[in-house]
Amino acid sequence: MAGPTVERAARTHDGSTGAGTLLRAALPSLPVVGSLPGVRKARPEGFEGLALTRPPVTVERPHVEAYGDLCGFPRKDVAPLTYPHMLAFGLHMAMMTDSAFPAPAIGTVHVANTVTRHRHVVIGEQVGVSAHVGPSRPHAKGTVFDFVTEVRDGSGELVWESSSAYLRRGRGDAAAPEGTVFPDAPATGATWSLPGDLGRRYAAVSGDHNPIHLYPLTAKALGFPRQIAHGMWSLARCVAALENRLPEAVTVEVAFKKPILLPGRVAFGSRPTDDGYAFSLSDPRSGAPHLAGVSRPAAGG
Repeated sequence: MAGPTVERAARTHDGSTGAGTLLRAALPSLPVVGSLPGVRKARPEGFEGLALTRPPVTVERPHVEAYGDLCGFPRKDVAPLTYPHMLAFGLHMAMMTDSAFPAPAIGTVHVANTVTRHRHVVIGEQVGVSAHVGPSRPHAKGTVFDFVTEVRDGSGELVWESSSAYLRRGRGDAAAPEGTVFPDAPATGATWSLPGDLGRRYAAVSGDHNPIHLYPLTAKALGFPRQIAHGMWSLARCVAALENRLPEAVTVEVAFKKPILLPGRVAFGSRPTDDGYAFSLSDPRSGAPHLAGVSRPAAGG
């Protein structure tokens, strides 16, 4: 998966998520530069990129199982397809809240994700995790920053990678390339009831304490009628529903559409394609889309 060119040398980060930074960003009495909407940081024109790596980390069973249980994965001796994102999220937040990054973390929207697993990540193994982001690219509704993550084993072999696209709304470019057009995957009758505390439970496992996911009050302060589900939880839940049908070397690509309000219900749909599966989440009453995605064998897999 090709990532943006990064001019800055990689720095080391311990992988912590900076949860307090996001929580304080919701409180006007405790402003955090780099997290609040509208706070100007570095000029976008001068941004060349950021890169971070964390010391080798062991994939620990209790954390994997807590994550898997919440997202619907069966317990195995290998980590779920989407789990390595947990190991990289702290790096993403550190880059977003860096004064050199030209957009505030709060108000920057996760709009798409591509995950590739080259081989299973085994519980108990030690891996290296690095992430980088380059200059923004144009989007019809603003600009997009692509956060690219790589997970390597002790020999340096690339075992997992992802690209997370985050949109900063603003003056868009009508001529910007459109995103992936996904095949239809109509709901097939499966519906999931999501509790009001799902965002808080996922935050406890993932470290993603963005206030829009936690409580009605903190979500309303940032423009939502009530708290919303994490996009990466919704992706993980869909992957868990397909888990036994996906090959070991696989790529999953997804676009996040309308937010999922909590508590709420979603309808899951999936169907085979020529080389994998198309899947979706939608509102079971209106049919409004929440998520659309596809799976396919990983290149070279």
